[in-house]
Amino acid sequence: MEKTPPPCGSLADNRHHRRTISPIPTTSAAAPQQRSTNYPFAMSEELPNRDELLSPGMREQLDLGYVFGGLSTFAQQPFVPDLEDLDRWKPDVAIVGAPFDIGTTNRPGARFGPRSIRTSAYESGTYHIDLDLEIFDHLTVVDAGDAHCPHGNTDQSLANIRHRVHEVARRGIIPITLGGDHTITWPAATAVADVHGYGNVGIVHFDAHADTADIIDGNLASHGTPMRRLIESGAIPGDRFVQVGLRGYWPPADTFDWMREQGMVWHTMQEIWDRGFKAVMDDAVSEALASADHLYISVDVDSLDPSFAPGTGTPEPGGIATSDILRIVRQLAREHNVVGMDVVEVAPAYDVSELTVNVAHRLVMEALGGIAARRRDLGQ
Repeated sequence: MEKTPPPCGSLADNRHHRRTISPIPTTSAAAPQQRSTNYPFAMSEELPNRDELLSPGMREQLDLGYVFGGLSTFAQQPFVPDLEDLDRWKPDVAIVGAPFDIGTTNRPGARFGPRSIRTSAYESGTYHIDLDLEIFDHLTVVDAGDAHCPHGNTDQSLANIRHRVHEVARRGIIPITLGGDHTITWPAATAVADVHGYGNVGIVHFDAHADTADIIDGNLASHGTPMRRLIESGAIPGDRFVQVGLRGYWPPADTFDWMREQGMVWHTMQEIWDRGFKAVMDDAVSEALASADHLYISVDVDSLDPSFAPGTGTPEPGGIATSDILRIVRQLAREHNVVGMDVVEVAPAYDVSELTVNVAHRLVMEALGGIAARRRDLGQ
């Protein structure tokens, strides 16, 4: 049964008051607009012509991006920061930046992630060799800019992220959010659940850490707490969670006891070592969708081994290989009804040769490739 979403917000810094907080503040928004199709991501009857919507100057600046100049947007896709203009563009996917890192507990700097992913990733092209398709022949993608995240103001930042992602999702557009630390999954996934129904969205969560702590250093909004906040609010129930890549020495045993009580499922790196990545992921996908109609993907780049993604705040040795995670994200997006995604914890100050930035960029490109292939396969 769909639950009425509570407000998402204000954060207490005292354990004794944590149950009296109001979650992330809601913002006013119009009723969800559903596309008239049985396929949730189906394109409108006729795709808008990008060149007709772009001014000559905008087109020139986007094209210059391939030669190290011009406007930096994700994959040089049109910049549509005015949310009302999404009604004119009618995109299938919108990139949203969430430059927030107040929730970090070790090395800060993930607030620079969205900008770095847009400006520093190697743009090699848009034809997907493995899928044999030109991604943007099957998808209209825009860069919807960043949510305003005033540094030091957690409540307002999270409210703004939720509002911007909600404005995308309510129009039938798939939001892909670039973090920012993992705190941003709380408002972003909540916004998706606001549209698709509480309890109707499952999450496959790639991470070295479970991020299910109750409170960290007096803080309810931390990059170590977002999954607990989603479960407590009812937006994403515990039995809709599947976590992949857990390892290391945190959280403690009592947190895992709480996770079991919520019906959560997780797969550790030890299990992946013993059984193989593909076998584990086959289980993870079926588990996530067993009781949810839609899928949200959340990728913390520290799920990867630091040799593949050093530019992050909490690197944990012994992680997933780039080749594995790229392929499974593509598979998830191709085979299932993905309604949202985020890629978080890119901290460019600690990166080496932009390895982490490029992995984050490719994670999004693989998701786009999978969505595009799904459309092609279904004749959309």
